[in-house]
Amino acid sequence: MRPFALRNVAVLAACAGAMALLFSPGAAAQGTVNALCSTDAGWCEAAATAFTRETGIRVQQAHKGTGEIGAQLRAEAANPKTDIWWGGTGDPFLQAAEQGLLEAYRPTYIDDLHDWAVRQYAMSQNMVGGFYTSAIGFGFNTELLKRKKLHEPKCWADLVKPEYRGEIEISHPASSGTAYTIIAGLVQQMGEDAAFDYLKKLHRNVTSYTRSGQAQAPNVAKGEVAVGVSFIFGFERWRYDKFPVKTAAPCEGTGYEVGGIALVKGARNKENAKRYYDWLMSPAGQAIGGQVGSLQSPANKTFKPDARIPSMSDVKLIKYDFEKYGRAAERKRLIDRWTREVESQAR
Repeated sequence: MRPFALRNVAVLAACAGAMALLFSPGAAAQGTVNALCSTDAGWCEAAATAFTRETGIRVQQAHKGTGEIGAQLRAEAANPKTDIWWGGTGDPFLQAAEQGLLEAYRPTYIDDLHDWAVRQYAMSQNMVGGFYTSAIGFGFNTELLKRKKLHEPKCWADLVKPEYRGEIEISHPASSGTAYTIIAGLVQQMGEDAAFDYLKKLHRNVTSYTRSGQAQAPNVAKGEVAVGVSFIFGFERWRYDKFPVKTAAPCEGTGYEVGGIALVKGARNKENAKRYYDWLMSPAGQAIGGQVGSLQSPANKTFKPDARIPSMSDVKLIKYDFEKYGRAAERKRLIDRWTREVESQAR
């Protein structure tokens, strides 16, 4: 046989082998999915890695706060660059649904999810699912409080006492869904005018407003600030890692989140996005949170969650109105009022 004929046979054999591999049942999946993630960075990264290892689908993923992502999706609405958004407080997800930025998707395994997760689908015409839940509370550095002769805060009323001046850290509501959840919860709990009077008093004691609600836990654990206001689960990881951290749920009652997950309208990689979505909601995907120390209560009820996840049974939860406070206009109105009346005040 002539050399060029041998080469042709080799090429044909290689093509045939590649085609057989491509269409074989065990072939690795191809393509990518573009994701935005707003939960703890460790969970975001570990989930992307595990999903790619299992499916062969490459995850191109960025980690940002929910407020930032909401703004990004609005800016990209005419030419979406994101396929799926997951993790982080649910209110910004509901606002994105209202603005027509998300795609409806009701999974076939809906009966595997807790009622609070299912309610998010009903509330959003299936555009937003409930991914996990957790309560707002305080984390504090016990050694720092002792050194400064400060009592451990137990109630919202404690945080506005003069002795905590410059000792409290909280996130900024323009970029952080956590901060918006705190404000909306206090408005529902106290009444709006009373809540804003409270926030003005709290402002005097705040040392800084961080970009993300995930900053408070490490800053408290490392002694950079005495008290942080955020979701309780974030502080618990540091307590289990033997840092001098304790937590408290406000004695008067507190708000809580139902973290979101959603497909983006106009996604370029829709089928891969659905596969990532389903995997994230499966026991395998949901369990990763506990494995990396992100201790929210998962939506999927068909597996045993991490024993370190803080129970919400003893937390006095308010009746949080996700429908009202998940609206874009309500979020804008409250944040505008906070900027005008609270942030503008001297500290």
